[in-house]
Amino acid sequence: MNNKILPVFLITLFIILYLVPLAERPLIIPDETRYAEVPREMLATGDWVVPRINGWRYFEKPPMGYWLTALSLSFFGENNFAVRLPQALSTGLTALLIFFLCSRLSKRRDSMLPFLATLVYLSSLGVMGIGTFAVLDSQLSLFLAATLSFFLLATEAPPGSGRERTLLLLAGILAGCSFLTKGFLAFAIPVIVAGPYLMLQGRWRDTLRMLWLPIAGAFAVSLPWAMHIHLREPDFWHYFFWIEHVQRFLSDSAQHKEPFWLYLAALPGMFLPWTLMLPAAAIGLWKKTWSKATEFRLLVFCLCWFIFPFVFFSIAKGKLITYILPCFPPLAIVFAMGVEYLHTNEKIKNYLQQSIAATGLLALLLLAALAGCYFFWPADQVRAFNRIQEWLLLGGGFATIFFGQVAAFRARKILHKIVLFAVSCTFFYIIAQFTLPALTLQRKDPGALLSRHAAGITPQTYILSGEQAARAVCWYLKRQDIYMVARAGELQYGLNFHDNPRKLLSPADAAALITNHPGQVVLIADYQEYAQWQSILPPPVSIDSNGSEGFLLLHY
Repeated sequence: MNNKILPVFLITLFIILYLVPLAERPLIIPDETRYAEVPREMLATGDWVVPRINGWRYFEKPPMGYWLTALSLSFFGENNFAVRLPQALSTGLTALLIFFLCSRLSKRRDSMLPFLATLVYLSSLGVMGIGTFAVLDSQLSLFLAATLSFFLLATEAPPGSGRERTLLLLAGILAGCSFLTKGFLAFAIPVIVAGPYLMLQGRWRDTLRMLWLPIAGAFAVSLPWAMHIHLREPDFWHYFFWIEHVQRFLSDSAQHKEPFWLYLAALPGMFLPWTLMLPAAAIGLWKKTWSKATEFRLLVFCLCWFIFPFVFFSIAKGKLITYILPCFPPLAIVFAMGVEYLHTNEKIKNYLQQSIAATGLLALLLLAALAGCYFFWPADQVRAFNRIQEWLLLGGGFATIFFGQVAAFRARKILHKIVLFAVSCTFFYIIAQFTLPALTLQRKDPGALLSRHAAGITPQTYILSGEQAARAVCWYLKRQDIYMVARAGELQYGLNFHDNPRKLLSPADAAALITNHPGQVVLIADYQEYAQWQSILPPPVSIDSNGSEGFLLLHY
């Protein structure tokens, strides 16, 4: 494969994996509709300072991610593609940073490290899943990767030079963007990476000397909005700091509380398919000779970049799988360093062959298991898909992996083996976009149900919603004036302000509203919520649903 073709191959892979599927999959509640609705309300109200959902203050995150999505919505319209585009572009830019950083520090004309590291990053299952899903972690990962990359390049510049100062200032500006995306984590991660790295290099004094310019850059970016939100909403910083940071990190009652080992258990699955090649990469890394000091420093920096944030995230009480995405750029680089040695050393390519053979065997076993589920197990237990086409797609995906590994095993050049290994596995991810289980769609996608009735819901219609569907109701019906029934969930804090025109309704209050406005009320709730209220509410005029375990839409 010609070196000039490799960047074109990576760009094509990015387009196919990250841009093509964006519009195909429905928005999944609660996360994707949340990160769609806040930007939509910013555009609808013209208020770009205070994040809101359903017109109520929503202080869980700063505004940068919302701003980027709002810009996407304004260019491409209020649709699934526009909602997810900032995440996909953030992933692509992170991959570009990886390529750039490896190119600058490998300093070998024949180096395959930039290509391999970028390929590993783009084709990792966790990166692909999060990078096409509307959450803020891809954007945070981009800004943190840029902050740390510019800092590392600054450490390679002559101390006190104009180049060093420029790079440090850029690192600070991007740290400020990280802060505006997810808060104080943006400062903690660079500190716990850069500090140990400088100490390992014996540059103790630089830990203070190189600090003030990044701080200045971060303040320049974040201070205007920080002051503006304080003047508009004085309670923001109390809630954001104590509830969203301190409590989530330390409290036993933290949201999403999980055990310490969660990320250790999740990482092998998130790093697929490359997890199956880890032994070969580890051997390559161990046997590799470090002819370039800059490349060895890149290894040390990436180890600090991966290990210390990974431990930091593991210590925190509140955990979600997406939180460790910022650990994947350094993991991809370190992994690629080991794989590159396989590329240059034919004597140990057998380790790579074994990984490819194991992947092909695993795909064959999964294909057999899929066929067994369809033909021999009870249909009501395992037939998660409504149509035969979905089973055929999954089977075709596993078959593609198998035959791709056969081709990789037989290929002569190491680079061709690695590319075939990656491409055949990522093809399965594209297929998976079109084979979401029917039960998942019922429970996580009320969008089709809401869209069917949107035309018949006028601005004068009173909309009642259960907690599960609330963000989707606002997004699909383009309303920020719905009444929530019984529970407000994560929106409860926004209800506590005295100037809110609408309060949380009890089921009895909802029944009174329905009685007082016959023919003008719609209720959207899941089956479990409605079962709790059914005896209190009046009988509806009509009922529609998206499935027996999904959501109901009732006209009164």
